Amino acid sequence: MSIAMQKVTVNCDMGEGMGHWKMGDDEALMPMTDLANIACGFHAGDPSMMLKTVRLAKKYNKLVGAHPGLPDKEGFGRRYMDIAPEDMYCQTLYQVGSLKAMLDSEGMTLHHIKPHGRLYRMIKDNPDKGDACMRAIKTFGVPFIGLPGTAHEELCKKHCIEFIPEFFPDLWYDEEGQTVPILSAGRVPLPDIKGKVGKVISTEMVTAITGKEAKVPFDGRPFTCCIHSDLPGAVEAMTDVRGAVDNAAANA
Repeated sequence: MSIAMQKVTVNCDMGEGMGHWKMGDDEALMPMTDLANIACGFHAGDPSMMLKTVRLAKKYNKLVGAHPGLPDKEGFGRRYMDIAPEDMYCQTLYQVGSLKAMLDSEGMTLHHIKPHGRLYRMIKDNPDKGDACMRAIKTFGVPFIGLPGTAHEELCKKHCIEFIPEFFPDLWYDEEGQTVPILSAGRVPLPDIKGKVGKVISTEMVTAITGKEAKVPFDGRPFTCCIHSDLPGAVEAMTDVRGAVDNAAANA
């Protein structure tokens, strides 16, 4: 089944090593993903790692998106930084543009943009910073992957950017159907991930961190499930998510 025909896809954050330092097992994860989000050098990655990951995606014929983050390698882009909106606009252009150049060199195209970590949340929670980043993202004419029912979706409408809703199998959700930051809540236990994905595909419901049931606002739309390659057990999590998505597609 082609990506365009799939109701649910799988995306994975990749290329998050630097130099001789390796983060996720991209070689094992790449064959199982549909969309590869490649770090652009600010929160993780470097030019050599970026091109290596682009070539790995090309080998497996995967769609590639940019995964820009805050300039915070020590904190892996998950700490708050007080950056002026205009600087965030420039940083977003710089990061995505660098990845696009590498894709161009390999005869590939940029498929989407999905910010990383705290930048992802800042776009959602801070109107000025969010608007600045979206102005930069619009430059590239590709879809934005983000949280449904939030300012991510509203900003995409404002800037005429295609929006792809996202689900996080390895993160906790609150009672409003939104993610809880991993730095405060930790990650979902690995044995629970497969069932969580199957449940959200069939019902658009998730068990919140409080134990109550919450609706995720997909509203019948196609969406994509994210796997964080930097978390322990990422290959196991990816295997379970891939299995749940493929099983749902086979029984649709």
